[in-house]
Amino acid sequence: MKYAFPKEFWWGSASSAPQTEGETLSHGKSATVWDHWYSQQPTRFHNDVGPQDTSTFYKNWREDIALLKQLNHNTFRTSISWARLIPNGRGEVNQEAVTFYNQVIDEMLAQGVQPFINLFHFDMPMAMQEIGGWENRDVVQAYAKYADTCFELFGDRVKHWFTFNEPVVPVEGGYLYDFHYPNVVDFRRAATVAYHTMLAHSLAVKAYRARNPGGEIGIILNLTPSYPRSQNPADLKAANIADLMFNRSFLDPALRGEYPQELVDLLKKHDQLPACQPGDKALLQQGVVDLLGINYYQPRRIQCRDSMVNPESPFMPEWFFDNYVMPGRKMNPHRGWEIYEQGIYDILTNLRENYGNPRCFISENGMGVEHELRFEKDGRIDDDYRIEFVSGHLKWLHRALQEGSGCLGYHMWTFIDCWSWMNAYKNRYGFIQLDLETQKRTVKKSGEWFAAVSENNGFD
Repeated sequence: MKYAFPKEFWWGSASSAPQTEGETLSHGKSATVWDHWYSQQPTRFHNDVGPQDTSTFYKNWREDIALLKQLNHNTFRTSISWARLIPNGRGEVNQEAVTFYNQVIDEMLAQGVQPFINLFHFDMPMAMQEIGGWENRDVVQAYAKYADTCFELFGDRVKHWFTFNEPVVPVEGGYLYDFHYPNVVDFRRAATVAYHTMLAHSLAVKAYRARNPGGEIGIILNLTPSYPRSQNPADLKAANIADLMFNRSFLDPALRGEYPQELVDLLKKHDQLPACQPGDKALLQQGVVDLLGINYYQPRRIQCRDSMVNPESPFMPEWFFDNYVMPGRKMNPHRGWEIYEQGIYDILTNLRENYGNPRCFISENGMGVEHELRFEKDGRIDDDYRIEFVSGHLKWLHRALQEGSGCLGYHMWTFIDCWSWMNAYKNRYGFIQLDLETQKRTVKKSGEWFAAVSENNGFD
């Protein structure tokens, strides 16, 4: 076997509560920011498909877990819905939700699939957003209590916990670039949200360790390597600032317990620092993770700006760089993203060389394709493009392992075609095809291929 992986390598996929469960305003669950936003502006969502139209995991969890087993998953990540478990954000626990999550966890374990449980996947309860969301430190405390409740309820069986998935995305989408609720464009507020998110993370880590449950806790970050157009000092400086803002703003607190001084100095210079309180620094130091999840989809290519910033424009990251469209790059034409397999190796090499080679795994990597039914043949989606995508990234991951990387596994996004925020079902990512009309599940060619990879712990 040309690409053999370490014994007990984690083979699996990832998903989330808001993208799969459905039953979004029933069985005791309250509205999230997505339910509210959809009720206000349904046309912002592709084909007006909102968060109620997911892959019905709440009803079909047993069938879906059987499919995980069929795909030879030994691990699977999903999330708990804060709005389902504690509908008001704090206070009374919804016992129907406790029963549901207990059933899911127990069935996964019965099928030999280790549950990796994430606590927050962009799905702020509207009750919490109404008092300011992550801008409000009361919400930080409420989240910490929610996290501790999850550890108390499920920590006897769940041994791999994650505080946040891609925490930079609600910052970018909700407070900079207008693709998440509350659709604010204000860097200082964005910085506050980012900062409070990491304080919430640290409080959850602290609570978990206080219970001494014998598992591990981490965070899942989407890392996008910033490649400069050239070695010109201006391009190098621009790429470094992009890296500070989009990667190291979360990576350094998670792995070093502190922010990069270079980033702090830059934001201070432009009067964009969030308000700090005594004890914050010590708290952040307690948030260093046991395990890092890495979501990798595409690189970020950067060049220096060739024009002056409009001084009347809102302060934005793009004051310091421009995106560079590299000639000849390989693209996923359906999603508009560059495919650069070596990026996964570069991330792992950076972690090994500059961050002490932490325990980590690839927690998401995937390829979304539009109008995938055109690739159906004899009742199956022949998605050779997805097999090529995954195998290409696994080859570079294998190289990183040979050079000593601490990477422990690979999870594909996603298990089943799922609802994807404003894009709804525009692009399909799953190993399993979902028929929206009938909710019928059909394994794609990539799912069969991945099952064989997992069974053989590698591929030729």
